[in-house]
Amino acid sequence: MNRFYIEAELNVGRILELTESVFHHWVRVLRAKEQEQAIFFNGQGGEYLVTLTAINKKNAFVSVNHFEASDRTPPFKVILGQVMSKGDRMDYAIQKATELGVGTIQLLTSDRCEMRLKYERDQKKLEHWQSVAIAACEQCGMNRIPKIIPPIHVNDWVISELPNSRFVLAPNKDQKNVLLDSSDNIALLIGPEGGLSEDEIATANQQQFQNWCIGERVLRTETAPVVALSILNFHFSSK
Repeated sequence: MNRFYIEAELNVGRILELTESVFHHWVRVLRAKEQEQAIFFNGQGGEYLVTLTAINKKNAFVSVNHFEASDRTPPFKVILGQVMSKGDRMDYAIQKATELGVGTIQLLTSDRCEMRLKYERDQKKLEHWQSVAIAACEQCGMNRIPKIIPPIHVNDWVISELPNSRFVLAPNKDQKNVLLDSSDNIALLIGPEGGLSEDEIATANQQQFQNWCIGERVLRTETAPVVALSILNFHFSSK
């Protein structure tokens, strides 16, 4: 069954006009017919079964039939501090991090960051990345959409108010099981292509970030969150 994010108040028993984006995708592209059903969610928790009741030339309406409280979020919370990268690598990182259950994505810059958002492009890029997260939620079934937070420098982020369990992905450091005593509320820091500088890692360490070395290979910046979040999913699901 098709799933759609909709910016609207959802209540069982309500007749709702489709937003322009949902109307375009469901009715015009997928050619939905009256009495077809879909799942709607608005990011506020849970999902709703809806039935398409009327289709007109420029709009359509659904009845909201049933509410399901499930959010399909993982048994842990993660705020991901991700240093930005160019091209579609950032899209990939955000998409996969969302599918793996991240709660918040803080965009970061660093000494080796290859991307600098200009003021006039900030909002456009942020809206694009937020739409990537929304599309990932539509696909994977998660009903809580991670928030994409505008970029700050990594050194400013590590001194901000963060969960007590803090990890920085740091290749070529000692390998140890950092998750043994971890809480289920985590801050995860991932550097750019070329990695964080030694000074940036040291600054993070001073703020109680533990070095997390996953294997002997150096992961790409867009691969690292996939691997780390997959490990976290396995670790907390098997407890």
